[in-house]
Amino acid sequence: MFTIDLLKGQGVPIKSRPEGIIVAAATLIVPILIAMVMFSYYLHGKVVISIHKQEIVNYEAKINALSDTVELQKSFEEKKEIINSSISEVKSSIGVHVQWTPVLTTLVENMPDSMVLTKLEVERNNVRKKIPKKDDPQKLVDVIVPIRTLQIGICGHPQNNYDEEIRGFSDRLRSSNLLGAKFEDIRVSQELGVFEDQEVVSYVIDCIFKPGL
Repeated sequence: MFTIDLLKGQGVPIKSRPEGIIVAAATLIVPILIAMVMFSYYLHGKVVISIHKQEIVNYEAKINALSDTVELQKSFEEKKEIINSSISEVKSSIGVHVQWTPVLTTLVENMPDSMVLTKLEVERNNVRKKIPKKDDPQKLVDVIVPIRTLQIGICGHPQNNYDEEIRGFSDRLRSSNLLGAKFEDIRVSQELGVFEDQEVVSYVIDCIFKPGL
């Protein structure tokens, strides 16, 4: 069989070799693989970004919830400070007031039956006193301390001698479970007076409370 090459070898295609086929295939496959890998990374990145966005939304929701809690706590702390301030004011007020009902009951129960109550007054005087400072006990500070005096006036018939009754009355007040420990001193004075247009013998009993009571 004869082959006639009219183009003198220039138009005859080159026979394919295995090496050429491999090179040609690699030239096509590598870009495809790279594209597939890049697309895979792209999809993975989108998934990761979506997950992170959802996490951010969740964290923001938690932060908002915690913000409300923090504000509520601040509100409670402010109310606590107001209550503590009120308690301090009440405590300081209690320190300058006395519940007199038990005192009056004790006086009535121990007063001599043969005498009449003519006067019952409370006098209050303030004095300065040095006391240790709360946060520094070694340092003394000046404070105003109230001193109360319960003045009791009782009288009887001028012809009778009530010295023993008055002495017993004073002793009962000194030994009273309610008042005894609160009194610093009890002083008694006697004088003549007039009660309901009649002459009487009158006794004035000054019950001096301890400072600060």
